[in-house]
Amino acid sequence: MINEVDEALRALIRADALAGTDVEVALEAPTRDWASRRSGPTVSMYLYDIREDNNRRVTGTIRVLDEDGKVVGYRQPPRTFRLAYLLTAWTQRPEDEHRLLAAMMACFLRHDVVPEEHVPETLRDGGYPLGLAVAQPPPDNRKIPDVWSSLGGDLKPSLDVVVTLAVDVDTFIEAATRVMLPLRLRSSAVGDLKAVDDERSLRLPEPDEDRPPADPAPVGPARR
Repeated sequence: MINEVDEALRALIRADALAGTDVEVALEAPTRDWASRRSGPTVSMYLYDIREDNNRRVTGTIRVLDEDGKVVGYRQPPRTFRLAYLLTAWTQRPEDEHRLLAAMMACFLRHDVVPEEHVPETLRDGGYPLGLAVAQPPPDNRKIPDVWSSLGGDLKPSLDVVVTLAVDVDTFIEAATRVMLPLRLRSSAVGDLKAVDDERSLRLPEPDEDRPPADPAPVGPARR
């Protein structure tokens, strides 16, 4: 499903921010070696961090109903993950890079979620939208300069884009089947030679819907 998020995000950038241009959208890490091999204007959409959003984690179970509205089982709530992308623009002039960054920032500011037309069918079937956040302060343990240091490249202007993805946990607990049988009592008597089992059924009388309930017994006057 991560590759499908890549596809959805790249489709949104191409259709909105880069519409009418021949700018390439690449997923490779923007290392020095990669930058030296590019041949034209490029936007790098590098996925550098994946972590669960514990603030949205829900405990318990969700009931699963059949067509008649009966409970047939239980499943766990979806888990929410945050996919962080480092977006950078690569051209021959800084002015052009800044224009590309401005166009992408405006694109993400217009959309709180990825529009459905850009989301692959497999993700749409899940029923959960892909949330978008741009240029938000990252956690303390996810600093952008540290990312550039690990890539071995020079620090340059970038956009931090976070996609929120809800993932269904593939667990299903089947509900217990309701037992519609009469109450049965079983007793065992042990004799000198063998045990004799005596099994009896205790059936409660079924109510007669046509017969009205009996009147309570009259209460006479209190005796002195």
